Amino acid sequence: MSSLLIDNIGLLVTNEPALGDGMLGVLRDAALVIENGLVAEVRSRGRRSARSAAADRGIDTGGRCVIPGFVDSHTHLVFAGDRAEEFAARMAGEPYAAGGIRATVASTQAAATEELRRLTELRRREALRAGITHLEIKSGYALEVEGERRLCQVGSELTEDVTFLGAHLLPTEYEHRADEYVELVCGAMLEACAPHVRWTDVFCERGAFDGDQSRAVLEAGREAGLGLRVHANQLSRGPGVQLAVELGAASADHCTHLAKTDVSALAGSGTVATLLPASDFSTRQPYPDARTLLDAGATVALATNCNPGSSYTTSMSFCIALAVREMGMSLEEALMAATRGGARALREDDRGRLAPGARGDAVILGAPSYAHLVYRPGVPLIAATILGGEVAFTDAELGL
Repeated sequence: MSSLLIDNIGLLVTNEPALGDGMLGVLRDAALVIENGLVAEVRSRGRRSARSAAADRGIDTGGRCVIPGFVDSHTHLVFAGDRAEEFAARMAGEPYAAGGIRATVASTQAAATEELRRLTELRRREALRAGITHLEIKSGYALEVEGERRLCQVGSELTEDVTFLGAHLLPTEYEHRADEYVELVCGAMLEACAPHVRWTDVFCERGAFDGDQSRAVLEAGREAGLGLRVHANQLSRGPGVQLAVELGAASADHCTHLAKTDVSALAGSGTVATLLPASDFSTRQPYPDARTLLDAGATVALATNCNPGSSYTTSMSFCIALAVREMGMSLEEALMAATRGGARALREDDRGRLAPGARGDAVILGAPSYAHLVYRPGVPLIAATILGGEVAFTDAELGL
């Protein structure tokens, strides 16, 4: 048996109200025992127990805050090239257009598989340094059968939550033949990718795929046994959210432009509203109205949407700060959305919380409180990332 004792925790966020104070289930002066990758014990600091005494490794946090690992439920990590010039043009006033995806498609198609694997692993390690213990990875930067299969395979080497996104954008060669491309996505492309993925997704948006085309993609994915996700209502109001709720998708992502009926639909469903504030920062779009969604009773997640065109960041801390500053979320709501909310968007109940039986994924902050994630924006505050009871990253400068 492998076990880890994390002791002398000044503030422990469990995300289980039954274990502590408030919606985050906060405990002061606490300790945490992880055995064989799972949380075995949550208790007060200094009270000896058989489990803590038997732990073969220990970390003294020195009174720091410990939170569940961030769960990033929306990323596009498998790609080559960057679009820094496009970003600079947006900062100078150019509007965002989904068609920029084609530039990344060209760079990604030209990259060798080993190079894609290397780049993706680098980004995954960067995410670990940012406290992200679990993430989802989408395809979508090939838009042809073998290329999409290759992206899904590379993603599956790093996470079980891989999403097939062949319906990311209409390839240039299919201009004016969108329905023909949708048939390819629903047929040969889906068949090639399905063995490597858990989910299917579609960009339901003006300039991408309309409601009928999106429905066809999602229904084909469901028929293949995959879970559903939807890029919905990012650039304008449209059918994406309603379609996601109707088909029982796990999440509707972006949700920047919502009608009252969209808010009501999300609040009355099991579909998580996944908000991607770093994208709205990068594209100069309005920020989603998280306050209205939460007040209506919707479940909200935060994710990075790490991609080269509209959100080239792996910093969940940055997303939390934006959500609190720009989207009407409290510190507690934003932290919950970035941890347990992300797990719910992936329909995984054993992530995003630190309670007996949950995965031993935790983050030790170089600060006494989670408030510092917003209080000190842009400062690297991740002292250590614990993945399944193993130390995946430590920042020596923060003193652990």
